[in-house]
Amino acid sequence: MNVRSLQHDANMVSAGLIRPEWVVASKPVLYPEAVAEMEARVEAISQKRGRERVWLVEHPPIYTAGTSARPQDLLEARFPVFKTGRGGQYTYHGPGQRVGYVMLDLKRRRPDVRAYVHDLEEWLIRTLSHFNIKGERRPGRVGIWVVRGAREDKIAAIGVRVRRWVSYHGVSLNVEPDLTHFGGIVPCGISEHGVTSLHDLGLPVSMPDVDVALRRAFEDVFGTVTEIPDNV
Repeated sequence: MNVRSLQHDANMVSAGLIRPEWVVASKPVLYPEAVAEMEARVEAISQKRGRERVWLVEHPPIYTAGTSARPQDLLEARFPVFKTGRGGQYTYHGPGQRVGYVMLDLKRRRPDVRAYVHDLEEWLIRTLSHFNIKGERRPGRVGIWVVRGAREDKIAAIGVRVRRWVSYHGVSLNVEPDLTHFGGIVPCGISEHGVTSLHDLGLPVSMPDVDVALRRAFEDVFGTVTEIPDNV
């Protein structure tokens, strides 16, 4: 891209006229690399030098500890554990789980973190509705839940951080992870409820199927995106 094009792109970013990038990782992403990439993009967005981005990834098996994580909720460190600046407690990431990192300029859109988290919940709820699953919010329990007879299981998690009114980290949706891997932690500090996935609920959907639903639901809630090739 030449200097003139770069200046044009910067002007468009400054004016808020460029759609967020929608990027689907072509291979598993190591967690430290993901954090470094997010932090660089957040800095670029805050300086009006980069576009908003939604980045869909899978990670190798790991546990992450949010800012409210309690040591006693790490029951068995079966996988590498990473402390992270997002809100929340312990969670698991691994193959078969779609992680969505969302880097948006909230100052331009709406400088309200609670409203932003509500919109992330709505994104996940609408995604699940594409597969005829009723995802629900629960007061005092972050994430999205499904009712299974007499019990409720968590199917999606949310953990965000905001720097200079730019969001990062985001959501995770269980598509077909090994649910036994959650046994090394108390997920999100909640021991009285379980976890589930789309496959566990009897829906053998593929990750590309989920990505299509995620994009449609995201555009319903946040607006149109522009898909670009993965270059990470």
